[in-house]
Amino acid sequence: MFESWDGFWSIYSTVIFSIGINAMLALSIYLTLSCGLLSLANAAFMGIGAYAAALISMQTSLPFPLALTAAGVLPALVALVIGIPTLRLSGVYLAMATLGFGEVVRVIILNLDFTGGPMGINGIPLKTEWWHIVLILGATLYVLSRLRRSKVGRAFEAIKADEIAARLMGVNVAGHKLLAFVLGAVIAGVAGGLNAHYTFTIGPGNYAFENAVEILTMAVFGGTSNLVGPVIGSTILTLLPELMRYLKEFRLAANGLILILVVLYLPKGIWDPQRIRAFWQARAQRRNSGKAAG
Repeated sequence: MFESWDGFWSIYSTVIFSIGINAMLALSIYLTLSCGLLSLANAAFMGIGAYAAALISMQTSLPFPLALTAAGVLPALVALVIGIPTLRLSGVYLAMATLGFGEVVRVIILNLDFTGGPMGINGIPLKTEWWHIVLILGATLYVLSRLRRSKVGRAFEAIKADEIAARLMGVNVAGHKLLAFVLGAVIAGVAGGLNAHYTFTIGPGNYAFENAVEILTMAVFGGTSNLVGPVIGSTILTLLPELMRYLKEFRLAANGLILILVVLYLPKGIWDPQRIRAFWQARAQRRNSGKAAG
């Protein structure tokens, strides 16, 4: 039994780790989306956190928890600096601005010697354990669930629904937007630090435009009306490439087709509590009608 488990873990441990990391990334962008912000900066924040944690582990003797702390603090500081002027924008303009920020980060990493330039950093010590990811993901879900039910969470929902009405009700719109942006950067940065310490190597190409879109897709695919949706979406999109290996060169096409069908027929994502509740209510009514007719 233990031998079979060891074999399974050696083959699929990377996939299992990736599910946890991607769930954190989806939750990081869920946080900004819950405040009505369409930001594509999370991949850049992940990269900043990954490089910060990797360099600390390789260049200093500081313990791993401090490296992860730096992976969350540094992106938060960057988000604070760029968020104050950038979050005045909204919609596609904010998406373009944050996407531009991501490209700036990528180019800076490409041209710095201590980041390894285009080759990235290799030989990062293996420090991420499965329980690190479970513990941090659980803590993230707990904090976000409490935040969702708090006064801040209600302010986020009000801003998303109608920013002008929220401002007239006395909500500090700019402050709450900045808070969501910074907290999202913290989660993405910590995810980057965890990811760097089990992949052994990182490079600027890991945090480019494609990765930013992928993070957004995971959240939207699962649904952003609650915390369950991003976790489900990230899990499915992480497993899909593995489950469709038999399709070989058609795997990416099948993956894209599934995404298109979900967007067309499930616009609120796979996990939409209202739709699920309505389905079961309609089914119960049909069953009761059938019994009454019988």
